[in-house]
Amino acid sequence: MTPAKPATDDLAIKPEVAPDCAGLNFYDIDHSLQDLLPLYLEAEEQEILIPHMRRLGELAGGRLDELARTADRHPPLLHARDRFGVDEDFIEYHPAYREMEQIAFGDFQFHAMGHRAGAFGMANPVSPLAKYVFQYLFVQAEFGLMCPISVTDTSTHLIRKFADDQLKDLLLPRMLSADMSTLWKGTQFMTEQTGGSDVGTISTTARKDGNAWRLSGDKWFCSHTDADVALLLARPDGATAGTRGLALFAMPRRLDDGSRNSYRVVRLKDKLGTRSMASGEIRMDDAFAWLVGDENAGLKQMLEQVNLSRLSHGVRAAAMMRRCVNEAMVCARSRRAFGETIVDFPLLRRQLAKLIVPTEQSLSVMMAAAEALDQSNGGSTEAKSLLRILTPLLKFRACRDNVTVATGAMEVRGGNGYIEEWVNARLVRDAHIGVLWEGTSNINALDIISRAVGRESAHRTLATALHRRLDAATNLPDQFRKRVRQAVERAVDFAGRVAADRADEALARQAASALYHATSAALLAWESCASSSGGRRALLARFVLERRLSPRDPLAPDPPFEHDALALLLEDRLLTLAEVAPLLG
Repeated sequence: MTPAKPATDDLAIKPEVAPDCAGLNFYDIDHSLQDLLPLYLEAEEQEILIPHMRRLGELAGGRLDELARTADRHPPLLHARDRFGVDEDFIEYHPAYREMEQIAFGDFQFHAMGHRAGAFGMANPVSPLAKYVFQYLFVQAEFGLMCPISVTDTSTHLIRKFADDQLKDLLLPRMLSADMSTLWKGTQFMTEQTGGSDVGTISTTARKDGNAWRLSGDKWFCSHTDADVALLLARPDGATAGTRGLALFAMPRRLDDGSRNSYRVVRLKDKLGTRSMASGEIRMDDAFAWLVGDENAGLKQMLEQVNLSRLSHGVRAAAMMRRCVNEAMVCARSRRAFGETIVDFPLLRRQLAKLIVPTEQSLSVMMAAAEALDQSNGGSTEAKSLLRILTPLLKFRACRDNVTVATGAMEVRGGNGYIEEWVNARLVRDAHIGVLWEGTSNINALDIISRAVGRESAHRTLATALHRRLDAATNLPDQFRKRVRQAVERAVDFAGRVAADRADEALARQAASALYHATSAALLAWESCASSSGGRRALLARFVLERRLSPRDPLAPDPPFEHDALALLLEDRLLTLAEVAPLLG
């Protein structure tokens, strides 16, 4: 990876100040993504989509990056009334945000590419894996807008799957439009003042009104506040208490005559991160809405959107970590201190390893989860079980790692990383939302261990799938492959024991982390035998084994292999499996 060039012929960048990634193509510099695409993406899709991925990579390092910086500095503003005194509750966005919307919804059709033909001239919808790769590239420039993109995509999924034909005919043409003048963007409002996880306490009520419904109540954290249609849970009159009494509704922002629906945006949230995108509070007073699907299955239906959003959050975490690593590497290879380039300092090299390993882990698990979603959509029961556990695993661990990686990358840049003119400060702020949206770390860990493992035995499906991949990794040294197998078995057995004994609930996060690390180690090992740069992923698998899945004396030096392995990882070139085999131990 080479440093970005100065913006002009003048000394726009002083030689004493390390450059950032501005001006780089985020697809071209991502050799890991390029190596993995042939393993996970069908050849026909690769041929059509890779030029568009490269085009998005150029935008992400160029125009999108510029727009994202501007939109972050100019957050949306809520206007309660128009100049005539009419209560309109309209939100004003900076032109930079609107231009990013045009790129995302209009040019690339993120919201629609997985639901209908037409994106990039394709005769069919793009695969889930390709969709998430596009998200992965986009988020490296702009994180906030990915929330409206994702909730529009997932809201469309719920409408397609659960709405009656009349509601589908009304909403889907609008929600799938690539014309910004006719597009209806979607969102999901679930959180109330009692919190977002204890869904059974939802107090929003629904009253039947002919063929429609009227909703009343407050929603406390509403991202993409002014979406054209919001999906939300409410309790119909007379329904039972708890989660079983909740129904799913679609609430439009405006009525057929163009007037505003009877709910108001009370205020916008002053957030730590995702400043470009509006999150607020709304109050409904007999707001018009349509029932979606079975009145008695609201939560079950909504959870499909939650799980898809969790997967998207894992993808976003992987993307942000990649941007952090890219920023750290450009800085480390350019910045000089004490007469040397700082990448040559042993302590910094060790720190870079702590950024690189979790970033590559998340990419592997992201690709495997997207592949499972594709196969699950095709009817595979095994893939459905695999997706059930990979989704919360990725959301839980990648989002937590993102916070650490963003902080570490800021430290590599030094004091400039703390200044808002540089991207690191925004990356640190935005990283923290991943451990909150769609369930905190505790909620996701309990979902993994108590439900996916304890109720559905999805960990056994995972073990079978990982062993099958290890069976195919015949180019690996036998002893190393055996170590990876043992790590998988130990993590799976531990998760099963914790799930079986409610007294061990406090170990849920530990067990979930072990499953994630063992999964990533097995995937990295398999990928090393199938990709053109297998040596790099094999070394990464060993780093995961040593640093995440093996006991370590905190007062002992690093294992001898790490010095030589890290030297190879920091070289910007392909590594063959034969080249690294002596370091696999």
